[in-house]
Amino acid sequence: MPKLAMSVQYATESNNGVPSEKQFRKWARTTLRVDTEATLRIVDEEEGRALNRDYRGKDYATNVLTFPLTEDPWLIGDIILCAPVVEKEAQEQGISLEAHYAHLTVHGILHMHGYDHEEEAQAELMESIESFIMVQLGYADPYLSEKQKP
Repeated sequence: MPKLAMSVQYATESNNGVPSEKQFRKWARTTLRVDTEATLRIVDEEEGRALNRDYRGKDYATNVLTFPLTEDPWLIGDIILCAPVVEKEAQEQGISLEAHYAHLTVHGILHMHGYDHEEEAQAELMESIESFIMVQLGYADPYLSEKQKP
């Protein structure tokens, strides 16, 4: 089993329903394919927006940002989760906050592994891996409703 060294930073006033470090580690560990060092930072909307603007040129807060730093000889990187956006999306999608945090943690770790969703084939592969891991963790497939669409 790959080793995980992970620091979790809580940098938001919105601690309502934010999972524990133990939960984040479990979700990350289940997703790992190689030894990984990661910092997972839960931020407020202001910091999330600034990071998305500064690094992606998009002036809004997004749910998850991943900053892979190196892939050799192991993964090192940062994952940023924006608590207010995660909360809002969970409510809009009618899913538990815990499940949404789990999904976005899995999503961020897969980005560290080099998975992407810019092209359709890449997106389908990444989503299928996310679905498998989420079900393995005991959550619903986050893409199930999309897969059922004609």
